[in-house]
Amino acid sequence: MPTNIEIKARVPDLGRLRAVVESLGDGPVEVLDQEDLFFATANGRLKLRILGAEHAELILYHRADSTGPKPSNYLIAPTSDPAALRAILTAVLEPIGVVQKRRWVYRVGQTRVHLDQVKGLGAFLELEVVLRPDQPERDGVAIAARLMEQLGIVNDQLVEGAYVDLLEGSSGSA
Repeated sequence: MPTNIEIKARVPDLGRLRAVVESLGDGPVEVLDQEDLFFATANGRLKLRILGAEHAELILYHRADSTGPKPSNYLIAPTSDPAALRAILTAVLEPIGVVQKRRWVYRVGQTRVHLDQVKGLGAFLELEVVLRPDQPERDGVAIAARLMEQLGIVNDQLVEGAYVDLLEGSSGSA
């Protein structure tokens, strides 16, 4: 399975942070509207990420629910028929929540920087340091820590879990 080193942090001012990220970025921003439908699983997390009527990704990932930089092992299967895949998944698995967000995606070296405006939760930063197959996790942790410092992200801002968990905690339902 491919591995990223990831962090998620609450941010008070998405506009200010966007300006800082743009000064570090390796190219133009990509803006995506995403709907993630999470399913109950015995092992890991499973979500259908809908990116439009003709594009979605089924994503399975394993990541600890902790605040600091941590490994995330994942598999992604794209589909051109999100409606059919959603119908199949909801017929056999229990949906446990939906997350809707607008995401600004930047590249900084080998890191994907996501600035997210999450419906019902607010503004967040996610870093995904994409590790090469032979690269040790400690390299990714160091890259994440360096970027956190450059972006002014402090440990108090870090959150654990997934957005779906935060939504459950804030509203009682996802």
